[in-house]
Amino acid sequence: MSYTRLIAGVLAGGLLATACGTAAAPDPEPTGDPASLRLVADLDPADATAVGTSVNQFGFDLLAQVGDGTQNTVTSPVSAAALLAMVLAGAGGQTAEEMAAVLHLDDSRDVRVGALLRELADTDDVTLSVANALWAREGYPFEDNYLAFARDAFGATVDDADLASQETADEIDAWVRDQTEDRIDGIAADLGLPNGDAVLVLLNAVYFLGTWTTQFDPADTRDGGFRLTDGTTATVPFMHLTHQPLPVAQRDGYQMLRLTYGEDERYAMEILLPDDGVDLPRLLSSLDAAEWAAAVGALQVREVSELALPRFELEWKADLNDPLRALGMDSAFGGGDFTPMSPENPFLDVVVQKTYLRVDEAGTEAAAVTGGVMRESAGETFRVDRPFAFTISDSQTGTILFLGAVADPRG
Repeated sequence: MSYTRLIAGVLAGGLLATACGTAAAPDPEPTGDPASLRLVADLDPADATAVGTSVNQFGFDLLAQVGDGTQNTVTSPVSAAALLAMVLAGAGGQTAEEMAAVLHLDDSRDVRVGALLRELADTDDVTLSVANALWAREGYPFEDNYLAFARDAFGATVDDADLASQETADEIDAWVRDQTEDRIDGIAADLGLPNGDAVLVLLNAVYFLGTWTTQFDPADTRDGGFRLTDGTTATVPFMHLTHQPLPVAQRDGYQMLRLTYGEDERYAMEILLPDDGVDLPRLLSSLDAAEWAAAVGALQVREVSELALPRFELEWKADLNDPLRALGMDSAFGGGDFTPMSPENPFLDVVVQKTYLRVDEAGTEAAAVTGGVMRESAGETFRVDRPFAFTISDSQTGTILFLGAVADPRG
């Protein structure tokens, strides 16, 4: 199922295979009966905000592990969280406890995660689409209630496939390209496909395209100096807005400015610019979901005499195994409890995220791929002329879709 309407593109892919050893009996789990699952329309707004806060904190935790502000970093918390939540739904025992703790969730099968995806896509103000899909090895004994939960809670399609064939790998890459408007060219090779040991591939795709509420005039774009982390200056194109009322907040060591998309202004990019004398690594080390939310809450519309924002296009990729282990998700890799997914107890082998982000005079386009492989037993002058952090978020639920750092806008 595809939930159309989005702004920035994200794709998460995961792959499963079986592990040796004695399989523990699965804990009782919901049957996946739609009657037992709450639809987004039935969710209290507080539920969406709560799970959005969990996604945000996971995002800041992950960013601290994969980037320190000295290099470009573009992650997608909501993509990585959606993929891992689908894997978590098949975990039990200590493995489920560790994964839920890393994701800041209380329940291994939290229907609010899938509902949040639908809530995020429920907009006409930007282009936003979210989709989930599973490719399962033919004949592999998956628990019916696990597959039903993936279908019901995440709207995922489930197809039987030969995961050892190049044809299936090509089909997966085609799905990725289709769901991300060709911004992500595929993920099969990153996941090691084709793979005869693979038993399940999980994919989550998000595509985001939004136009600024107040667009930059290309005629006002001109080159300027951007101070790099090593003290040198690079020449990059700067877009300009002058004498605009914009939401700005001064925090301890940095300023936040919010640039909205569309007429409804539900979605926006928040730019977090360190004060002079404060470098980006120091700013990132002080950020978490609570501080970000406090900064958003402190935003007040002010007359900004000049906004100078670099135009940039970035691509990023990282192996997330070590960062996720460092956050506490250890037993899932190399031999955990995934018996609620299958009595054969597959284990998580690798998680990778690939992202794309373009910011220009018209707006923002972004895409990301998070892949997981399981084997058998993402009136003042505000000049963004130095490394900065950013988020792309939904003001309705307070959820961060994209979170990253720009150390060099040249890419």
